[in-house]
Amino acid sequence: MTALRPRLVPRTLRGRLSLVALTTAALLMVILTVVFNTVVRHHLQRQADDELRTRAAAVATTVDTGGPRVRVLETVNDRLLDANVWIYAGSRLLERPPSAGRLTQVAEGLARQGGRQCVTASGHGTSPVRLCSEPVPGAQHAATIVTALDLSPYRSSADALLLGSFALDAVMLACTYALTRLAVGRALRPVGTMTDQATQWSAVASEERFGSAERPAELARLGASLDALLDRIRAVLRHERQLTGELSHELRTPLSRIVAELDWYRSRPRAAAETRAVHETIADAAESMRTICDTLLNSAREDATTSAPGTAPVLPTLRRLAEQSDAPDHVTVTVEGAGTYVADGTDARLEAGVQDALLERIVSPLLANALRYARSSVTLRADRDGGGVRIWVTDDGPGVPPAFAGQLFQPGRRADPDDGHGGAGLGLPLARRLARSAGGEVSYDPELTPGARFVVRLPSG
Repeated sequence: MTALRPRLVPRTLRGRLSLVALTTAALLMVILTVVFNTVVRHHLQRQADDELRTRAAAVATTVDTGGPRVRVLETVNDRLLDANVWIYAGSRLLERPPSAGRLTQVAEGLARQGGRQCVTASGHGTSPVRLCSEPVPGAQHAATIVTALDLSPYRSSADALLLGSFALDAVMLACTYALTRLAVGRALRPVGTMTDQATQWSAVASEERFGSAERPAELARLGASLDALLDRIRAVLRHERQLTGELSHELRTPLSRIVAELDWYRSRPRAAAETRAVHETIADAAESMRTICDTLLNSAREDATTSAPGTAPVLPTLRRLAEQSDAPDHVTVTVEGAGTYVADGTDARLEAGVQDALLERIVSPLLANALRYARSSVTLRADRDGGGVRIWVTDDGPGVPPAFAGQLFQPGRRADPDDGHGGAGLGLPLARRLARSAGGEVSYDPELTPGARFVVRLPSG
C-alpha cells in the first residue's frame, strides 16, 4: 500500500492542484446533492400529504354525523370517493376499499390514535403507500376518514432527480477538472518560461534579467530572486575565469624556467656546480609558483567576503600597519591624517565603509611595495575625499618608469624582474580588485617625481 500511494499522487504541480480542485468540488457536490434530494423527497411527501387531506375533505362531505348514528351518503361520484378511503365511526369501520389487504390494519391503527396522523406502509407488492387520517369536522359523533395514496410516482420522480443530479455532478466534475488544468497550466506557463530563460541565461552568462518585464506580484518576486541568483552565478563564473586566467598566466613563466633548465640539464653531462645551480633555479621557480598560488587563492577567498558590511577607523588601522610592517632600518614610516586620533585607538572623524580586515588587505600590498623600493621614507596619509575617504601611500624610491605605468595593475607584471626585489607582481592588482569590490578604487599618481604615490579611494563609513 505504501509503495502504491506515491504513484497515485501526481508529480507535477499542475496535476496536484487539479486533483485538489477535483476533490474539493466532488465533496461539495456530494453534500449539495444529498441536501437537494433530501429537500425534494420531503417536498414530494408534503405534496402527497396535501393530496390525501384534500381527498379526505371531499369524502367528509358525504358523511352524515347529525343523526343518531354516523352514516355515509350516496353520491354521483361514489366510486371515485371510495377508492383508497376508509370511514370509521369511532373504532367501527363503516366503509373500506376493495382489496385493501393489510392496509386496513394500518388504517385501523390511525383511526384508534385519532387526530391527524400520517404513516407510510407497504402496499401491494413492494410499492410504498402513504396513509393519512383526518377527523370529520363539526361531528356530534366521532368519525374519522383515512385515505391512502400510492407513492410510486413520487418516488420515481425523486429517483429520476437523483440520477439527474449524479449525471450533472459527473459533468460538472469533468468540467471542473478540465478548466482547473487549463487555468493552472496558463498560470504556470510564465514560471516555466522564466525557468527556461534562467537556465539559458545562467549557461551563457547573459546580461538579460527578469526585473525589466511587468509581471504579477508573485512572479515579480520570483524574478527578483532569479535575478539575484543569476548575478551570483555570473560573479562566480567571472571569478572562476579570472582566477583560472591568472593562474595560467602567472604559472607559465616559472614552469617555462623549470622546463628550460631540465632540457638544458639533460642535453649533456654537467659538473656538480652546474647541477646545484640547476637545482637552485628549479627550487626558486617552484617557490615562486607556490607564492603565486597562495596569493591568488587568498585573493579569491577575500573576494567571497568583500560584500560583508562594516566600518573601519582609518588612522588607527594605518598606524597598526605601520607598526607591524617589516620596514628596513634605513626606512621611516610616517602616518598623517585629518582624523582625530585619541589614546584609546579610535578615530572620531575618519572611517571607511569597509571591514577593518579588508582595509588592511587593500593597504598592505601598497605599503609592502613602497617599503620594497623606498630609499628613506614612506608616508601614509588619510583625508576626506568628498563623500568618501582617500588614503595616500607615498615613497621616495626611484618611482615607476613612464613606459610601465599602464601595466602596473596587470597581474604578474614587474617593471624590472631582475632588480633584486622579491614579489610576484600580484600585490597591486590584488589591492585594486579588493578596493573595487568594496565600491572604491586604487590608482597611481604619476605627478609625484621622484618616488611613487598610490591613492586608495573608499566609501565613507
